[in-house]
Amino acid sequence: NLVGTSNADIPSGDPGMYQLDVTLRRGQNLAARDRGGTSDPYVKFKLGGKEVFRSKTIYKNLNPVWEEKTCILIDNPREPLYIKVFDYDFGLQDDFIGSAFLDLTSLELNRQTDVTLSLKDPHYPDHDLGSILLSVLLAPREEQREVTMLMRKSWKRSSKVTQEYDDLPNMPSRTGNLWHRIYSPSNCVLMTSFCVSSNQNPETFQTQSLRLSDLHRKSQLWRGIVSVTLIEGRELKAMDANGLSDPYVKFRLGHQKYKSKIVPKTLNPQWREQFDFHLYEERGGIIDITVWDKDAGKKDDFIGRCQVDLSTLSKEQTHKLEMPLEEGEGCLVLLVTLTASAAVTISDLSVNSLEDQKEREEILKRYSPTMMFHNMKDVGFLQVKVIRAEALMAADVTGKDSDPFCVVELNNDRLLTHTVYKNLNPEWNKIFTFNIKDIHSVLEVTVYDEDRDRSADFLGKVAIPLLSIQNGEQKAYVLKNKQLTGPTKGVIYLEIDVIFNAVKASIRTLMPKEVKYIEEENRLSKQLLLRNFIRMKRCIMVLINAAYYINSCFDWDSPPRSLAAFLLFLFVVWNFELYMIPLALLLLLAWNYFLIVSGKDNRQHDTVVEDMLEDEEEEDDRDDKDSEKKGFMNRLYAIQEVCVSVQNILDEVASFGERIKNTFNWTVPFLSWLAIVALSVFTIILYFVPLRYIVLVWGINKFTKKLRSPYAIDNNELLDFLSRVPSDVQVVQYHELKQDPSHSPSKRKKNNPG
Repeated sequence: NLVGTSNADIPSGDPGMYQLDVTLRRGQNLAARDRGGTSDPYVKFKLGGKEVFRSKTIYKNLNPVWEEKTCILIDNPREPLYIKVFDYDFGLQDDFIGSAFLDLTSLELNRQTDVTLSLKDPHYPDHDLGSILLSVLLAPREEQREVTMLMRKSWKRSSKVTQEYDDLPNMPSRTGNLWHRIYSPSNCVLMTSFCVSSNQNPETFQTQSLRLSDLHRKSQLWRGIVSVTLIEGRELKAMDANGLSDPYVKFRLGHQKYKSKIVPKTLNPQWREQFDFHLYEERGGIIDITVWDKDAGKKDDFIGRCQVDLSTLSKEQTHKLEMPLEEGEGCLVLLVTLTASAAVTISDLSVNSLEDQKEREEILKRYSPTMMFHNMKDVGFLQVKVIRAEALMAADVTGKDSDPFCVVELNNDRLLTHTVYKNLNPEWNKIFTFNIKDIHSVLEVTVYDEDRDRSADFLGKVAIPLLSIQNGEQKAYVLKNKQLTGPTKGVIYLEIDVIFNAVKASIRTLMPKEVKYIEEENRLSKQLLLRNFIRMKRCIMVLINAAYYINSCFDWDSPPRSLAAFLLFLFVVWNFELYMIPLALLLLLAWNYFLIVSGKDNRQHDTVVEDMLEDEEEEDDRDDKDSEKKGFMNRLYAIQEVCVSVQNILDEVASFGERIKNTFNWTVPFLSWLAIVALSVFTIILYFVPLRYIVLVWGINKFTKKLRSPYAIDNNELLDFLSRVPSDVQVVQYHELKQDPSHSPSKRKKNNPG
């Protein structure tokens, strides 16, 4: 497919020596895969079995123009770049259009080459499926050259070291085999693989390790935050038969993706939603924005697109943008703010901010009570020491070893350790620090097994609410399965410290919760549907039982109880004042607190929900295996979407009831104390201030809010508060499992490299 000057001088084993700059230009005469005689094409680049780039989707076009750029760091230049083109089908399996190979050894170094690749389908080799036009430039990687020169001598002996590696003890000071994979949102993929000879100078090895570790660290850390507030749409294109649309918006910056809420039946939607992106590139980046019309039971309609070039915007300033939609009508109104970020770090155990007395005092001062109204988004500081893991699951083909690495996540902040090869008892000894924006966030630590030929294998996971952390204590956490419902093999040793400002945390509780990246669509699950139905049924049964109890008082089933209820009714009604409502809730919280303190806690571990979650995990495993064989083509999309909607509604209703219950049950003491403070204030206000004044202030605030702050994000403080209270499912997921006595530090197993 490629005609060019052969470059036979390219070495086959230089690690990360070359950078391939690819510009995906356009497609020509692509095959039609939709019933309307068109396609919605997008392109994937694969290298060594790994997806390294995915283009945006061009809708209803057989001659799409992408003009997208990406850079790929090449591990083995003799390995071809695999290019696959698909037709996007919403909710179904995407249709394959065709594929082609780009032979990198046919490229001339440091020369821009225009390439036309004819698409082929192995099953239909004679079909004309169209072509893809690229511009490619292969050049030596300057950033890697210094490190590569240091390793050139040992690299020549790498094959020998690799063969002997299985017979050597796992001693990092003598030998190592690291494979770092960092996916950058700028679509630039770093692949660094190296071996170090066992007889190499330890100082030279240490220098190499430090330099590559620094490269690994810098590739993960973001340089700033981009806050995008979606305000409204104006005069959007009508896509429905009634002359209106049900618009929603999708945002994408690299791998970071968000989706707005759906505003039904309007051409001038008001969203008022905020999304935060991590900015990895100094020169900025491009946010791709698409607008869609939601259609129940069929594929959503494309309304239009626009792009925001962040390199043209100044930092530390809010920009109001009116973006006209391409390929459609109307425009979007956005507020975009770029701010610097230096709160996230990765370091070795020797560099500990909290052990340095001066740095610790500065951190404590930053979150002291005197700073309660300074930078409200900066609630606290989190430090996570990822020390080691023990007795992990063997996930390699041999069934004896794993190549584990660890991913640490806090909301949308995600960092990872290096990989420790051929080891079931890895030691990472890394320190991660995060900026806390919401004290009710949950720290997730996941262990994966790296596999170069396919996606990483899941080994275990723990989820730790920040409010449950005991500062400075090294703990062994039992790894759980994907659903966080039961144990899997292995434990991980962590030491975590949390410092936060309680006033800021309380105020932040009454604000909207941070939106998570879009990672996968909700799918239909029989067990999940049944679980949500049973949860909602339990909430409804509480109300029904309360109604039966009240009715039994009316029927005088128990005369003493009915007489007491009758006298209480007369007393309350005769003396009723509005302040008694929050006062009653306050007394209920106080009563439950008294029961817990006195040791008469009647809360029971929710084994019903736990059993349902375990069944769901088994079904998910079956679904994963089935999906590999069948995909989604055998599912009826319309029925599935309706069922998923019902499933989600049941979950929301059940979670709402469970969160109210867990607030009064003191499941999260911080939130229950906050509720006591709020109810006490409401009681005092209602007691001393006439109701008409309260209603008057509330009405004036509502009517003038948009005049005072035209772009303010609407929120409901009560719902925002309840969103921080865990549901019964989350209580089970966050419950810390007890460690097996055999996993104590004194009984640690020795490293076994195989």
